[in-house]
Amino acid sequence: MQQRPHAAAVGEEISPAAQPPRRSRQERRRSVTMALALHGFTLTALAAWWIYSQFVPAYLVPGPEAVFLRMAEFLVSPMLLSQLSVSLGHVVASIALAFVIGSALAFSAQYLRLTRLLIDARLTPFLNAFSGIGWLFLAILWFGMDSVTVIFAVTMILIPFTAINIRTGLIELDRELVELGLSLSRHRLRIAMRIIVPMLVPYLFAALRTSFGVAWKVVLTAELFGGNAGVGYILDVARQEFDTETVFAIIAFILLFVALVEAAVFRPVQRRLDQRFRLDV
Repeated sequence: MQQRPHAAAVGEEISPAAQPPRRSRQERRRSVTMALALHGFTLTALAAWWIYSQFVPAYLVPGPEAVFLRMAEFLVSPMLLSQLSVSLGHVVASIALAFVIGSALAFSAQYLRLTRLLIDARLTPFLNAFSGIGWLFLAILWFGMDSVTVIFAVTMILIPFTAINIRTGLIELDRELVELGLSLSRHRLRIAMRIIVPMLVPYLFAALRTSFGVAWKVVLTAELFGGNAGVGYILDVARQEFDTETVFAIIAFILLFVALVEAAVFRPVQRRLDQRFRLDV
């Protein structure tokens, strides 16, 4: 007769393979439920949009089908693709400049006592409180209607986000780990690259993620009022011609682009950072 396998003794560890994957099943169910809820919300919003478009003129709120057709036309239009590339260039240049200037401000406030009070108590609050429209109008007066105006206005708006995030990271550095590095090596650059910068990665990524979303909101306004190219400029032209379908199509393109970058780039990187630094989601 075949003997039945003995039950595990009390206190004996059970191998992970023998344990039922209850947690993974719950996580899968939760993810499926969330996906269904999100898709249901999207379909409900599209249905509400279509219903409302049946009761108002098309020049006020065009229907989803007309907007989707205009978006399909844009996909084969070199003009819109070139304007999108111009706006993307404005965003990338503004984020890069904001990171350079914001990092310089944060490191100066951390390691130079003479500038700490000036930056923390005066400059950063001033930049954080200054109106974005104010920067845009000043840029129009100083530089005219071109890409320099757009990049300047967006950069000045993004600098506080970068400076505050990096400054917070520098304040919350593990001092014991930094002192250990100083005891092993007196090479400041090596300590910065091997110890300080890796500990600042979550704060740098938070600044990048926030700046990317804010930049697209600001760049459209900057191009709308002070640019001579870009998606915001096309929006201004469509507004003057009462081309509401183009306005809705461009807004939908921006929403889809930012959402795709968020889902394909920022969220996976955030999950890796959460695992690497054991952050709470």
